[in-house]
Amino acid sequence: MTHSKLVLLVLVAGVLTTAGCAGHHGQGYGHGMKMHSTEAVVERGIAETNAMVDQTVKDPEKAKQAKAILQEIVAEVRNSTQISRTLHERMAVMNADYDAKKEQFATVLDGMSQAKIASANKILDLRFKMRALLTAQEWNELTGAMDKTHKRYAPTEDGK
Repeated sequence: MTHSKLVLLVLVAGVLTTAGCAGHHGQGYGHGMKMHSTEAVVERGIAETNAMVDQTVKDPEKAKQAKAILQEIVAEVRNSTQISRTLHERMAVMNADYDAKKEQFATVLDGMSQAKIASANKILDLRFKMRALLTAQEWNELTGAMDKTHKRYAPTEDGK
């Protein structure tokens, strides 16, 4: 599967995952403000994606179904981000415990891996559900538009 075929999911998932990570590693002060601005970025990304669906999927019922699938993807990414955040917090608590055992860390790390795999599989299933809904032309137009948007938001090689 090429990058352009996955970009539909990557843009939504990437923005939400980045949002979750950015909020999690804050310094404490202004953290609430950062979360609000991150949520605004996520909402803008969702609105842009919905607009792309409206432009590329001419059948209003199919467009509505495609947007519903995108909402399922967003919900899964948010859920996955929350689970990851919780497990990272658990790791931080254990790290502060001098007497914490290696097995305790291994258990949490296994949970992280299992959660990531389950989430990735769910998102992959939703990707194929979306693909089944759209024609090849609609898919190509939508993923092409998503790729352009992704490149606009993606950091460049120099990190900017």
